[in-house]
Amino acid sequence: MTAVPNIKLNNGVEIPQLGFGVFQIAPTETRAAVVEALRVGYRHIDTAEMYGNEREVAEGIREFGIDRAEVFVTSKLNNGFHARDAALRAFDESLAVMKLDYLDLFLIHWPLPAVGDFVETWKTLEEIHRTGRVRAIGVSNFQAGHLDRLAAQATMVPAVNQIEIHPYWVQDDVRAADAARGIATEAWSPIAQGQVLDDPVIVKIAARLNRSAAQVTLRWHIQRGDIVFPKSTTPARIAENFAIFDFALTAPDMAAITALHRADGRRGPNPDEFNWIP
Repeated sequence: MTAVPNIKLNNGVEIPQLGFGVFQIAPTETRAAVVEALRVGYRHIDTAEMYGNEREVAEGIREFGIDRAEVFVTSKLNNGFHARDAALRAFDESLAVMKLDYLDLFLIHWPLPAVGDFVETWKTLEEIHRTGRVRAIGVSNFQAGHLDRLAAQATMVPAVNQIEIHPYWVQDDVRAADAARGIATEAWSPIAQGQVLDDPVIVKIAARLNRSAAQVTLRWHIQRGDIVFPKSTTPARIAENFAIFDFALTAPDMAAITALHRADGRRGPNPDEFNWIP
C-alpha cells in the first residue's frame, strides 16, 4: 500500500498529509464512499457537523472493520454553536452521533467575526482538549488578523488552519502566517471545485507526465506542504486522487502552477465578511 507522508502537528500528533473529504457528499452516499476510500488506502477522513454526514462517516469506518486508532478523524464546530455551553454540547453531540470516544481533530469552522467572539469559542475548544476527548484542536478559514487575536488572548496555538487553497487562490500570505506560528495549513477546495482541471498550464504538465490534471494539482499541494483531502464518490476517482506519490513536479512546474493565482480567484466566502449561521 502507498505510504502517505505524515505531518507532525505542533503538539506532536501526526496527521496523514492526504485525506478524504466528504463535503457535499450526501449522507446516503457517504458510508460507501468512506468504505471505498479506506479500501484504497486513505487513513484520514475530514467531515463537519455542518455537512450532515458525521454519522455515516463513522458507519463507514466501522463497516470497513479497521481499528479506530488507524484512522485520523476530523470534525468541525457548526456556526450556530459558538457560545461556550452550545459548543460543549455540539462536541458531545458529534461524539454521540459518530459513536466515538474521541476525535483526532476538532476545528472552529468559521471565525464569524461579526457574530460573538471567536476567542471565547477557541477557549472552549481548549477546555474540550483538556478533557482528552480530542487529540488536537484547530481553526478553519482564519485569516492572519484572526490568528493574531488568538495569539494575544488564548493559551494554545491552533494545530491547523484549514483554508481555501487551489492554483487560482494560493493564499501564500495566510500560509506564511500559519507557518510563522507553527500552524499546519490544510487546503479545502484543492481543485477549485474542478475549475482548474481545464487550465492549459495544468493540462500541459499532466500530459507530459501522463497524469490527470487532478493528480498534478493535488501533487502541487503535497509538494507545497499543504494537507489536502479531495472528495469524490466515484471509485476510480477516489483511487486516482490517492495515486500521487510515485511522481514529482519540477520546480518550474511548481512555479507555473503557483503563478495561476488570480486576484479574483476565491471561490468560497470571504472569512472577514462571512457571518452566516444555519
